[in-house]
Amino acid sequence: MSPDSTESSNGSVLSVLQKHIDEMTAHALVGFPLEACGLLVGHPDGVVVEFHPCENVAASSKLYTVSPRDMLRVDRAAEDAGLEVIGVMHSHTHTDPYPSPTDVAQAPDPGWHYLIVSLRDDSPMTRSFRIIDGQIHEEGVAVRTDH
Repeated sequence: MSPDSTESSNGSVLSVLQKHIDEMTAHALVGFPLEACGLLVGHPDGVVVEFHPCENVAASSKLYTVSPRDMLRVDRAAEDAGLEVIGVMHSHTHTDPYPSPTDVAQAPDPGWHYLIVSLRDDSPMTRSFRIIDGQIHEEGVAVRTDH
């Protein structure tokens, strides 16, 4: 993934620190061969401030379900910090970083960002999407190196 800012056709951009991309990739690799998942916490404008690895209670190589306990814990902590859960990350173990039909069907919030880390190739690939009314819209990812 390039550290350059990439803008999608709909103008949506997810802004994330390189250290969070690294944390997500590490979480995906630790979870392999199962899908891994975690929550993105930040601001409604798409700026990620924190990444929280979560348990995939589906324990599957083909789908993920964020632990309800993790969801509640992260949501409360985000609210206490004046932030909010703005999206979810999950890994694809053997396919492209593109939402599957299951991902689309299970997308809980049209306001969320859906970041996918693919472990299919030697170098993990990361892409982000918005899923609104069953429609997939790829968004740009601006990788920041600041703290």
